Amino acid sequence: MKPILVILACLMFGLSGCATVVSSTTKAPVGELKSKPVGTTENPIVDSNITLAEALKKYAPPDLKKRQELVEVLYYSFDDKIHKGQLIIDARLVKDIQEVFRVILKTKFPITSVIPISHERFYKDGMWNEDDQSMLCNNTSAFNYRKVTGGKKLSMHAYGYAIDINPMQNPYIKRRIVLPPGAIYDRRKPGTLVYDSPVVKTFKRLGWTWGGSWRSLKDYQHFEKVLSK
Repeated sequence: MKPILVILACLMFGLSGCATVVSSTTKAPVGELKSKPVGTTENPIVDSNITLAEALKKYAPPDLKKRQELVEVLYYSFDDKIHKGQLIIDARLVKDIQEVFRVILKTKFPITSVIPISHERFYKDGMWNEDDQSMLCNNTSAFNYRKVTGGKKLSMHAYGYAIDINPMQNPYIKRRIVLPPGAIYDRRKPGTLVYDSPVVKTFKRLGWTWGGSWRSLKDYQHFEKVLSK
């Protein structure tokens, strides 16, 4: 078909369905071309699209940074659409994370967002505010060079051995301390992790420990798998 005919065809369809113009040298059939809908596996909503260097911008010892890998994941979110985000995790745990997110996507377990801690949105007042900003945004994250909550030793997040999922639905609870502030653990709410959840079962099958099983405190958002350092 000659270019002038393609233009006329587009005008006949009111230009609404003509996403691209097919060259007269191609053999592809000419018809109404539609763009892929946003929020699908083919065209997900992008929550994070940064480089490995950007994702490791927050301070951490170089030997720990070298062990981390940037993983892109797809997930079903609370807007009933498919999103794409990024995690930083120890390279040896990448396959585990990919398996877990396949289950998350398949079961439509809603995730608000998956954005590395070093993303600019979590940088406030000239400093990285640990994971407080991330939790308040209900963000799912993994590698974060920091100490354990209320303690002095390094968290498993500091090694890339842990991930926190939907903190607002799955808070850290120790006596009267609830983090993030205002979060409520309600097993009936979407995005909440429970003992028989496919997500929890998958983590456990892969050898991870769930903070929701701990006795001295409950950290429902937290999963960890300790590797040899």
